[in-house]
Parts: sequence; C-alpha cells; structure tokens
Amino acid sequence: MSFVSAISLVRQTEGMHENLRQFFSWLKAVIVHPTGQKGLYPRFIRIALFLMAGVILFVLVFVLFVWVGVFGRIPGTEELRNIDHQVATEVYSADSVLLGKYFLQERSTIPSSQISAGLKQALIATEDIRFYQHRGIDARSMLRVLIKGVFLQRESAGGGSTLTQQLAKNLYPRRSYWILSLPINKIREMIIARRLERLYSKDEILVLYLNTIPFGDNVYGIKTAAERFFSVPVNQLTLDQSAVLIGMLKATHRYNPRLFPDRARQRRDVVLQQMEKYD
Repeated sequence: MSFVSAISLVRQTEGMHENLRQFFSWLKAVIVHPTGQKGLYPRFIRIALFLMAGVILFVLVFVLFVWVGVFGRIPGTEELRNIDHQVATEVYSADSVLLGKYFLQERSTIPSSQISAGLKQALIATEDIRFYQHRGIDARSMLRVLIKGVFLQRESAGGGSTLTQQLAKNLYPRRSYWILSLPINKIREMIIARRLERLYSKDEILVLYLNTIPFGDNVYGIKTAAERFFSVPVNQLTLDQSAVLIGMLKATHRYNPRLFPDRARQRRDVVLQQMEKYD
C-alpha cells in the first residue's frame, strides 16, 4: 500500500468513527429520559420486541398447524397432479346431435388451444395483473390490501388473492372453522397455490382456473358460460363477450348479463379499461 493510500484510509476511518460517535450520542439522547432517569425507554423497547417476537412465533406455529393438517388435510402433490373435474354427461344421437346433459354441476372442460389470447388477457388484467411475476402468492398485493383496505378503509384496495389462490379455493371449497375460518382458509389456499405453481405452468394454471370458475346458476367453467350466456363456443367469443364473462367474476349474480344488462355493460367497460391500462 502506498503512503498516499494509507493516509486516505486513515482519514476514512476517522470519518467513520466520527459518524459512529454522533450516532451513539443521538441514541443515548433517545434512550435516556430528559430528567436523567435511565432504563425507561429500553424497558419499553424490550417489551415491544418481546410482544413482536410472540406474535411472529404465534403466526409461525399457526401456519405450521395448518400445513401439517391439524385443521384438515392439505392435498398432496399426487392429488394435485391428477385433478379430476366433475363434468356433465352429454348424450348424442346417432347423427351427433346433442340430445341432453346430466349433471350435478354443469361443467365442460376445454384445452388451452380453444381459449383466445383476448380472454386470457382480460382475466389477468382484471384479476391478477402480476400473474406472471409471482409464484402463487403475491406479497405486494397482500401489503396493498393491508394498507388500503385495513388501515385506510378504501374500497379500491382490491383483493390480495392471486389467480392460483382462487383456483385453490375453487378446487377445494372453504370450510367453516368458526372465528378462525378466514385465516385458516387463507393459509390453506396459499399452501395449495404454492404446490400448484410447482406442478403446473402458468398457462396450465390459467386453463385450470377457467375450467373451474363458477358463473352462478350452477354454471361452471368458461365453456359452459359461453354457451349459456352467448350461445357460442369459447373460441368464437368476441372481445366484448369475453369482457362480460370475466366481469361477472366479481359478483356473478349482480353482473349477470341476462338479469342485469346495464350493470353487465358497465362492468364490461371496466374490464376493457383494465386491458387497455395494462396492455
């Protein structure tokens, strides 16, 4: 090391020492009570840290209990890899004319090739704009909901659940756990969402979601919804029709295009604006 470099290093060290001395002087002024009584603020800080550590420990133990199945079994990898939808049984005549359907839930599944890019874009822009950035859980959205929805009480906070979490809720409906229903179900959905993201590609998750979403009136899946509300196959939906169906997801009865056409149009316009905003 040269003499000049050594002098420079000494000066930097002296400057750092001065900064540290000022910091500890400020810290002492904060901790020591103006009357000179010591220990008041440190005790308060210790209590606050103890309470914070207790809350964190409680949350971790609570999540662990949900994860190991104390509140009900969490589906494993094999079960999630072989998801089985309840679909309607279709009866055709000899000349391939559909005669009728038998079902508990009116649902028909479709492959990704029949889902237009516009329909997928409408879904992502409206329900989960960061779908391709997260891995099942969007911490940024959860923080936004916490600040805007809980602390600021704003209706525009939106939802914190990702499409993958919503898919988990569709596949495994929520259960009642009395006053703990919301936190337990939310944690279950997060765990399932993370497992789904490890097993399926983003496009596969979109297809699974569109094949499971409820549209009210015992209608499940985008294929059945397209036929019920517009009498067309999914791959023939226009952009406006796709926006109407995606808009229904916010409240399937309130935005039903047959029952409330004006509301459905207003909601459709919101979806189209979201698509334009995030295009």
